Amino acid sequence: MKETTALEYIAVFSGILSVWFSMKENILVYPVGLLSTVIYIYISWSGGLLGEASVNFYYTVMSIAGWMMWAKKDVSHHHVLHITSSSKKEWLNQLLFFALFYCVLFFAIRWMSDHGYIKGAIPWADAFASGTAYTGMWLMNKKKLESWHWWIATNIASIPLYFVKGYVFTSVYYVVLLVMAIFGLISWLRKMRTEQTNT
Repeated sequence: MKETTALEYIAVFSGILSVWFSMKENILVYPVGLLSTVIYIYISWSGGLLGEASVNFYYTVMSIAGWMMWAKKDVSHHHVLHITSSSKKEWLNQLLFFALFYCVLFFAIRWMSDHGYIKGAIPWADAFASGTAYTGMWLMNKKKLESWHWWIATNIASIPLYFVKGYVFTSVYYVVLLVMAIFGLISWLRKMRTEQTNT
């Protein structure tokens, strides 16, 4: 914990606040989240966590896209996006999306690790944490309930991954995010059912 930098503290607390806004279905999830993701690009790249650096770069790009998607309104000034659950076909698409990114990241990280470009990489774990995060972010932008399932998987994988690489405070951060993701899933499920009842 003594090794934790001021930047990491800022990234962690803004990340927690961002997830809280996400739980509340509040569009501030995106601008607040951008602060965290930009800092984590720098932290991850500096620490040789290439998979996590790529995830946070992806988060940054997707946050800008998600911000626009969540803000979009129809002619009656009602938000276009609402929380929905995935069909079987959409679940299949999610699994394929994850599998694609997992394979690409796994082989890229392993190649870079074998050739000395990065140190301390755990290709299968880095690729899993990153692949689930890529999928979760993609689905959150679409307000899919299942985004929380993918976030839960990301957090479970990231807790030991950051711990063994010396980022203890960030590891604790992912414990907090895991708890918040479980509550986020419950919160979105309730909101979805309420909206379905009222329509």
